[in-house]
Amino acid sequence: MGDPLPSPHGVAIVGAGRMGDAHATAWAALGVPIRAVVSPRRRPALAAAPDARWATTLDDVLADPRVTIVSICTPTPSHASLAIRALEAGRHVLLEKPIALTVPDARAVADAAERAAGILMVAHVVRFFRGYAELAERVAAGSVGEVRAVRATRLSAAPTWASWLEDDEQSGGMVVDFAIHDFDQANLLLGAPVAVRSIRVGAAAGAGESAFGEPVATTIEYAGGGVAQVLSAADLPEGFAFGSTLDVVGSDGVDAVVGDGGDPFVEQARYFLRCVETGSEPFRSPVTGAVDALRVALAARRSLRSGDRETVAGA
Repeated sequence: MGDPLPSPHGVAIVGAGRMGDAHATAWAALGVPIRAVVSPRRRPALAAAPDARWATTLDDVLADPRVTIVSICTPTPSHASLAIRALEAGRHVLLEKPIALTVPDARAVADAAERAAGILMVAHVVRFFRGYAELAERVAAGSVGEVRAVRATRLSAAPTWASWLEDDEQSGGMVVDFAIHDFDQANLLLGAPVAVRSIRVGAAAGAGESAFGEPVATTIEYAGGGVAQVLSAADLPEGFAFGSTLDVVGSDGVDAVVGDGGDPFVEQARYFLRCVETGSEPFRSPVTGAVDALRVALAARRSLRSGDRETVAGA
């Protein structure tokens, strides 16, 4: 058997931090050449893209016809403008979560994707963790009957890879950047969210936005009568091994994430590439799901500030 044909696609990685490295590694594993890395400040070369051209702006690489896919891995405030620019230039876009920091910006991205020839997928990578994906498949097949409740935890040591996370105006805080993974999973399993109550936990208890990492407990109510409870913390001691759980309670029993395995970033890129090559909508991680996850996260953020239950509509 001969060598596989070279990929007709080429990727530009926008953002050279931790997520940029994760995306670059995934694309390299699939044999898709990384044509450029975009960063306003030159940094050490991404390990998976040692020979990629460096550029300081997205426009610098959109003139290159070899760049067909843009992976956007920048701090969240720039997500919407970069995604819209790349889509308008006819590129396919893999956009790191969250889709944006505001619902109007998120809807602007979604509208741009509707008009564009290229495909947009928001990188809610937990949808591509094998254990989570298999749980969603089992539940959809009826493993627990009617879904009544979801319980999730996400626990981590304090992040050290990006100081901008600690700036709520940059990251959106704990619920928008961190807990949003579990809000997305709860929406996937329970449907349309209608109201949220978030509280600070432990020594930080009380109304007021939490500092990044401080424990937050969130309850989400759903239109069908279901409820989700999410505990998020990223202030555990250095060396603490990251961990997450997801349990589903239904009318016929319970089910949970079992095991892991595989590389979710590679699986995510592989699925997106398949959508690009076939012209298919990315139903495993649709733009509507990303917008809904952001709506829940913003309602949770408002609840932290107010100390009250907040509706999701109009978030």
